[in-house]
Amino acid sequence: MMKPTVLPLLLAASLALSQIATAATPVPPPPSVPAKGYVVVDAYSGRIVAGQNDTERLEPASLTKLMTAYVVFHALQDGKLRLDQEVPISEHAWKAEGSRTFLNVGTRVRVDTLIQGMIVQSGNDATIALAEAVAGSEATFAALMNQYAQRIGLTGSHWMNAPGLPDPQHYTTARDIATLSAALIREFPQYYKWYSQRSFTYNNITQQNRNGLLERDPTVDGIKTGHTDAAGYCLAASALRDGMRLVSVVMGTASPKAREDASAALLGYGFNVYETKKLYAAGKTLTTAHVFKVGEPVAVVVRNDLYATAARGELAGVRSSLTINPRLIAPLAANAPIGRLKVLLGDTVISDVPVYPSDAVPTGNMFRRAIDTVRLWFN
Repeated sequence: MMKPTVLPLLLAASLALSQIATAATPVPPPPSVPAKGYVVVDAYSGRIVAGQNDTERLEPASLTKLMTAYVVFHALQDGKLRLDQEVPISEHAWKAEGSRTFLNVGTRVRVDTLIQGMIVQSGNDATIALAEAVAGSEATFAALMNQYAQRIGLTGSHWMNAPGLPDPQHYTTARDIATLSAALIREFPQYYKWYSQRSFTYNNITQQNRNGLLERDPTVDGIKTGHTDAAGYCLAASALRDGMRLVSVVMGTASPKAREDASAALLGYGFNVYETKKLYAAGKTLTTAHVFKVGEPVAVVVRNDLYATAARGELAGVRSSLTINPRLIAPLAANAPIGRLKVLLGDTVISDVPVYPSDAVPTGNMFRRAIDTVRLWFN
């Protein structure tokens, strides 16, 4: 029986990793913040650097609109919706309770206008109009929200409506909102710009972005506020400093200032105590692998950039190993995993991702196939 090939890998020279073990830097605890739940996550590596009650089910209020936006952006990506498309404003959208973009029933409004109304003004009417444009009805759209939530790994969420109106079966967690926020930033950078927009005017009414951190911290470029009496004041925020992007989610605070102060303290903690480095670039050859019935070795790659996050100074001790599956036989699809890449910090695995052939691998010529068929009898 052939055993998998395990190869130690050297990390990129740009990391300047030391070969000498250094004493671990003490890691202070995160600041205490008055919230029902919170989390701070590195958007690139997925590492949680601080959290409290982050898997507790909580009412999301208008943080729901992040999930709505994710579904709308997919509809744009799939060609089911266009930014310049004009959609009708139904009576259901027009009558929406809570924050509004002040749409008029029976009119037609461009999709990009509705998106800005949803993101900047948190307009419930604009949000429902988008949901109806994508799915025909808000109830059908909510089913789509739950399907996409499952696809990206939101394990503690259930959505009943598009804008985030209270419902006993409408809930999420701080961790799920952080995961969703990172997915929005990663998958739809072309639309993420709207989350830093300071104001939006529609129907001769100008409303300001409710995320006060946009004014307080120039590194903050999003994301979304939320509030109901039951949910309290919530804020999902993201900041980019020196190539490191953090997402903080604070839920259930007592005031707009409390959610901003808590978010600022948590982001500051994350940036000051932790660091993130890119270890491997997507598509760059890690090694080559032998594949039966092919004439040449096959390049092995990761599909996405691979990052690691650790307390400052600890990344000097990071190491990695690559395991290649035994008996690889052509043909291989480009999306077929052929091994695993593990990154370890001490004895802790901080990343474990599949690796792939750089391209689809067809079978070789008749002579190569015949030779390897015989070789496989003895392996």
